[in-house]
Amino acid sequence: MVHHSKHLKLGKKHKEMDYLAGFLILSLSISCAASTLVENSFMKCMSNRVSDYSKSTEKTVFIKSSSLLYPKMLASLEQNPRWLNSSSKPLLIVAPSHESEIQAAILCSKEIGVHIRVRSGGHDYEGLSYKSYLCKTPFIMIDLINIRSIDINLADETAWVQAGATLGELYYKISKASKVHGFPAGVCPSVGVGGHFSGGGFGAM
Repeated sequence: MVHHSKHLKLGKKHKEMDYLAGFLILSLSISCAASTLVENSFMKCMSNRVSDYSKSTEKTVFIKSSSLLYPKMLASLEQNPRWLNSSSKPLLIVAPSHESEIQAAILCSKEIGVHIRVRSGGHDYEGLSYKSYLCKTPFIMIDLINIRSIDINLADETAWVQAGATLGELYYKISKASKVHGFPAGVCPSVGVGGHFSGGGFGAM
């Protein structure tokens, strides 16, 4: 009788494990389906918006979380390895090749109801450019790696710099244009201009 009751308990445990496994598989399937829906909606929105005023979409990089290139692209500029294993990762990585596509990405994110994160140089100690503290809120990362032009104008002593450029690139461009001009910024050449200018660091000058 005791032996029989043990079998009953074991059978009950097996059923519970089967139910749990089924629930996890179902949850994962729903999550993947939802992610795919968001990705497709975003891509369609971007295609509609960008075609109105830009023809550079062929150069724009869209990397879905299911892509084999996703891990490499996500980790390419992560200067802080603390967040490499974060469970909250972007559904989609967008690397615009034109300023108009940044605007379109922001508008499309708002339209489909997802958050956005922006990455410039990747020197983000809190990981805010590629993770979310609100795990249930899906987000898309806009990577500015292709938005990095630098225009030096010595006539009026100004420089127009795009947010994806690094401080090292800015210093180099200035030094190539002039031997007497400089710019007071950070001491780390790989820091992104976008994050630095918005209050992300300070330098010796």
